[in-house]
Amino acid sequence: SIKNITPKETVKLELGVNRLKGNSVAIKAIRGEILKFAKLEIPVLILGETGVGKDVVAKAIHEESDRKTDPFIAINCSSIAEGLLQSELFGHAAGSYTGASKAHQGIFETAGHGTVFLDEIGDISSGLQAALLRVLESGEYRPVGSAKSKFFHCRIIAATNALLASKVEEGAFRLDLLFRLKRLVIEIPPLRERPSDILLLSNFFLNLNKLASNIIKMNQELESALLAYVWPGNVRELKNEMEKMRLLHSGKS
Repeated sequence: SIKNITPKETVKLELGVNRLKGNSVAIKAIRGEILKFAKLEIPVLILGETGVGKDVVAKAIHEESDRKTDPFIAINCSSIAEGLLQSELFGHAAGSYTGASKAHQGIFETAGHGTVFLDEIGDISSGLQAALLRVLESGEYRPVGSAKSKFFHCRIIAATNALLASKVEEGAFRLDLLFRLKRLVIEIPPLRERPSDILLLSNFFLNLNKLASNIIKMNQELESALLAYVWPGNVRELKNEMEKMRLLHSGKS
């Protein structure tokens, strides 16, 4: 029961599949997929709208895998320019471009035998798509400005809120890269399609780290309003609203 979670229990539970809060059929199925995919070595593609928790699923896969003691490194591909993103992922040699006074170790090397999470993979440029395809096919990468390739040992998990099939039809995403990425796929449905999770998540975020003796309860009017709302920002929006409610009404139960 959410009402009986203490602060220590919260920390203990929020690892692996227990990171996923919900009792809907969809969430139960995703927990099963995480456990099934975690032990495999091939990439995983996570699909879903903004705010559904793609990063949470990626972390859960890592924590349920044999790589859990190694680093989990996440990078948002849409927030970094193409040239810098290649350097961030693969590293660069000294003098490879203006300002590169010394060699830089990329994420693929830093991660070691851990997991690299490439968020918003649908937004990467055609040049980086080609580079990533070579990496997935060969198991090697080449630092920017270097003539020498390196083997990588990390596992790749990618995520996107974009419809990659539509991007392929538009010529904005490589079909061969899509085939490489979609061998294992987890689709997270939006919150509006799993209403049974809304009140459970609301109670969880509203009472996060509260003792059982100090639980906040919602009246029926508020519960009805939460269920009637479409939650375009999904779980992220719900969490933000509950945190705001908790702060603005901290003295009320």
